[in-house]
Amino acid sequence: MEYGKKLEYKGEEALKEIEKLTSKADEVQNMILKEILTQNVETEYMKKYMKGSKDVSEFKRCIPVITYKNIYPYIRRISNGEDSSLITGRPIIEMLCSSGTSGGDPKLMPSIEEDLDRRTFLYNLITPIMNQYVHGLDEGKAMFLYFVKVEMSTPCGLPARTVLTSYYKSKHFKCRTRDPYNDFTSPDQAILCIDSNQSMYCQLLAGLVHRHQVMRLGAVFASAFLRAISFLERKWIQLSNDIRSGHLDLMITDPGCRSSMMSILSTPNPSLADEIEEICSRSSWKGILCQLWPKAKYIEAVVTGSMAQYIPSLEYYSEGKLPLVCTMYASSECYFGVNLKPLSHPDDVAFTLLPNMGYFEFIPLGENGTLFMDIDEEKEVPMDKLVDLVDVRVGCYYELVITTFAGLYRYRIGDVLQVTGFHNQAPQFRFICRRNVVLSIDIDKTNEEDLHKSITKAKKLLEPYNALLLEYTSYADASTVPGHYVLYWEIQHVYSAIPLDANVLKDCCIAVEEQLDYVYRRCRAYDKSVGPLEIRVVEPGTFEALMDLCISQGSSINQYKTPRCIKSNAALKLLNSHVTASFFSPRDPIWIP
Repeated sequence: MEYGKKLEYKGEEALKEIEKLTSKADEVQNMILKEILTQNVETEYMKKYMKGSKDVSEFKRCIPVITYKNIYPYIRRISNGEDSSLITGRPIIEMLCSSGTSGGDPKLMPSIEEDLDRRTFLYNLITPIMNQYVHGLDEGKAMFLYFVKVEMSTPCGLPARTVLTSYYKSKHFKCRTRDPYNDFTSPDQAILCIDSNQSMYCQLLAGLVHRHQVMRLGAVFASAFLRAISFLERKWIQLSNDIRSGHLDLMITDPGCRSSMMSILSTPNPSLADEIEEICSRSSWKGILCQLWPKAKYIEAVVTGSMAQYIPSLEYYSEGKLPLVCTMYASSECYFGVNLKPLSHPDDVAFTLLPNMGYFEFIPLGENGTLFMDIDEEKEVPMDKLVDLVDVRVGCYYELVITTFAGLYRYRIGDVLQVTGFHNQAPQFRFICRRNVVLSIDIDKTNEEDLHKSITKAKKLLEPYNALLLEYTSYADASTVPGHYVLYWEIQHVYSAIPLDANVLKDCCIAVEEQLDYVYRRCRAYDKSVGPLEIRVVEPGTFEALMDLCISQGSSINQYKTPRCIKSNAALKLLNSHVTASFFSPRDPIWIP
């Protein structure tokens, strides 16, 4: 029996397909693994371990659990022009840039044509699921703000781009069937504009023109939606002037944007411009989303994991009246599953893994939520310790491991999940965190090791001034738009100290940023989705006070280590109360595509 082979399911048919897949999750998983083995048995990678066998038990006995460093030599060879048959039986059509990095460069994930079919299959399930909970979505438009990112190519000419850029540029998106349930305010040409400012301007303008028809608001990530609100705060006068005059601002030079927006701005509309100006000129923007788009029923965006830090801001701008909807769980490596209860509170969001999307296994991390903090990416995972999809236990924590048609075999994604329940045979998971990540604002993921290396490099700038960095910690500050990294530094001045001037600490800020990875530097310099890094210098003795606070809250004095990232509000309040000076990066870090 074939499962999920059809791309487009609508209404009841889509819901029945979900029931069919989840009711026989074990059977579907076995079928998927057999298909992967049959397709890829002749690849160099599989021959190395399987010796031509297609046996499932042989796969589980012989194929090692790997991380990116293990598969990278094969990806590098394919990127340089060798055949896709190194890892997959299908032609690799592109490399997808993951938000993770390796040695400062973006991780490249292989993708085949059929992967676009699988992603489209998952996207097409979202509306039927939403229709169960929110009625009348076919009576209006969706203001979903989507963006493409700069595209590269490998040495042999394969496109290298993000998974979302790949999807928006594909025929699956551009040639999609138009229907009233997916009527977007944004023209495709505006979505596909590589200039993020022009794209944002046109998409917001289109959303304002259709403000009385908009029933859904959103972006892929909460951070992107908040950047749009910040953009609107800066540009609402220009936007309303365009609506008033019926002419597009001259700052929009992209031909696709200009031509697509001309039909939307077909005639002057001074009354609509007056409405927008009256709302946007109010002293407070609390609840602005409900005022500008009065028929909106919810905000759709990723608000789990590191994006949860943006929930208070979204609730402020919606005055808590619009549910925050997180519809699906996906990554560059694989799309995983959907949220079958999309109106649940962000704290309660659980994703049902669909067994036809790939072959899923899990590294057990126990029932204690603190165990996953000690996961070692370099430590070899015994092959017989992995748990199958249908055998995970409610309440337990796991790290996700995937096998895909495109050539990833028992690959550690790095996501830590907790099982919250089951839908039929398919487990439902709560996303806990990305392994080893301490700081994240947008799609950037900075781990403790990279942060330490960056600070070690930057603190050398203090040495000519006879100053030492005694201790440090960090915080991802989402209270600004865009958010930014904050470092708390306790500096000791030693004998005959030369006074530190502001420029030295500013130089330290940019020195840290220059050492952070490719994705962070792209977010800062190109996407502008992360703001300038800030160093806050604290009084002597601050980190002793931090230790006292942590011990008073239950930490062991014998095992205490300074937390390299602050999550506690009490700890943050203590640190901020001891700040003596603050410095920001004076420029963007260097980023070369």
